[in-house]
Amino acid sequence: MPTFLKNRIVKNIFAVFVFLSFCFLFFARVEAANLTLSPLSGSYAVGENFSASVYVSSSGQTMNAASGAVSFPTVKLEVVSISKIGSIFSLWVQEPSYSNATGIVSFEGIVLNPGYIGNFGKILNITFKAKAAGVANLNFSSGSILANDGSGTNILTELSGASFSLGIAGPGVPEAITPYEIPGTPSAPKIKSPTHPDPNRWYAQKYAKFEWDLPSGVTGTRLLASKIPQAIPVVAYIPPISHKEINDYADGVWYFSARLENEKGWGAVSYFRFQIDTENPYRFDIEEIKRDDMTEPNAKFIFTAEDKTSGISHFEIAIDDDAVQKWSGNEKNIYTSAVLEPGTHKITAKAFDKAGNYLANFKEFKIEPLVSPKITQYPKKLQAGEIIVIGGQALPDSKVAVFLQRDNDVVKTYETDSNGKGEFTLKVGDKSKDGIYKAWAKVTDKRGSKSLDSEKITFSSEQMAIIKIGYKIIMILAVIIPLVALILGLIFLVIYWRQGIRNFKARVGKETAEAENALHKAFEGLKETVKYEISRLEKNQNIGNSTAEEEKVIQKLKQDLDNAEMSVSKEIEDINREIKNSR
Repeated sequence: MPTFLKNRIVKNIFAVFVFLSFCFLFFARVEAANLTLSPLSGSYAVGENFSASVYVSSSGQTMNAASGAVSFPTVKLEVVSISKIGSIFSLWVQEPSYSNATGIVSFEGIVLNPGYIGNFGKILNITFKAKAAGVANLNFSSGSILANDGSGTNILTELSGASFSLGIAGPGVPEAITPYEIPGTPSAPKIKSPTHPDPNRWYAQKYAKFEWDLPSGVTGTRLLASKIPQAIPVVAYIPPISHKEINDYADGVWYFSARLENEKGWGAVSYFRFQIDTENPYRFDIEEIKRDDMTEPNAKFIFTAEDKTSGISHFEIAIDDDAVQKWSGNEKNIYTSAVLEPGTHKITAKAFDKAGNYLANFKEFKIEPLVSPKITQYPKKLQAGEIIVIGGQALPDSKVAVFLQRDNDVVKTYETDSNGKGEFTLKVGDKSKDGIYKAWAKVTDKRGSKSLDSEKITFSSEQMAIIKIGYKIIMILAVIIPLVALILGLIFLVIYWRQGIRNFKARVGKETAEAENALHKAFEGLKETVKYEISRLEKNQNIGNSTAEEEKVIQKLKQDLDNAEMSVSKEIEDINREIKNSR
């Protein structure tokens, strides 16, 4: 047989073998059904919560039921919660359950007709808390996938577990950088985020922005945001970009990766972890711990709070109208209140997750009062200045507060102790004063529990009769003497005023008389002078030397002089008449 023919036969046989192998593998893959955990890996800090989901894949044949048991190391992990939200199962043969003692999560569910066919059908979500550093492996200890063929054929072919790295997170998680792939290619860019700057913190924000520098010579950028820590970026941007904004991230732990390209090729990859939690804690219950003695002044509560993503961070608590206090919780999340007064109270609290989201709740509760004391010894009536003594019966070996009020004065508080029989006596240090007194009491035991106020008793304090009469006389004299002095003072002022007026009138009369005499004398002199001058003028007139005008002046002067004398005399007479009338 020629060589070329032998070669052709061999090639044809090899091709048939390859084709058959491919068909076998293809059909075997199509018929495969498996249970898978996702994510397959991850890195988390001790104390951090993270989620892992169980998925079923049956792409070649319809399935209608699946069951399984996931084992986990109890030293390193504990289950916080299980969620069936989004599950393809519509009926559960066995409700999902977990045991942190044995390290097992179990489930068994059914998909009603026509069943399920496809990849990554979600069964349930498990939220773990990292307890200790190390590697935590999750594995299926058992499992089954039943076909919807009427016979319940188990078509499970593979069980895929997961492995997580647990450690103590420092103040900042450094970027994971891959080695250079080709010498001369760009180094891993240093990624920073203005929206999610701290890789260890949780943020209640779905929008994220990332930035990095572009060295010279860079021709392209590849980016990726994934929940897989070491995923290689595959989305290329040419020309290169130096920042990226992404909206509507789902809650959880993410890794943003970037690498740069130059003429030598693609360089190293850098990673930046960011954490998102935008949902409130889904559960927050407040349960009061029953007290055997309802007068116990400290109430205790169990806080049960769960958050499926970032976990519970702290609580903010207020009782009644008191100030809000921050509480980080304890191992059993048992909160103990401060000492409270008897009555009905309300505790209001908020459970915050690590991103600042919260769920609020409240609960009303009661503090019962102790038995109120009784005042049996008190003065029914006492004289002012005597010591007040009050006594009675209260709870044995307790503090007794006695309240005392005189009329509407400020209430004064005095304290004393009751003896083993519950008897108490109080001597008030201040001496009693005149007035009506009220007294009542309240008891406080060694725990701080208190009673309500006792019934009020009333008694009076009065001064002695002779002191009271003397006091009244003094009070009367204190009013009369100043009044008499005031009246006498007024009388003196009136007399003095009238005498002053009389003296004034006398002086005015005297001065007026003197003015009148002086005026008459002045007018007499003036008249003599005027008459002399008129006589001279008349002589001139007789001689015949005066003019007609001068004659008019002489006559007018005589008339004006007479009128002035009459007018002034009349005014002086009026003044004299008024002075006489006023006397």
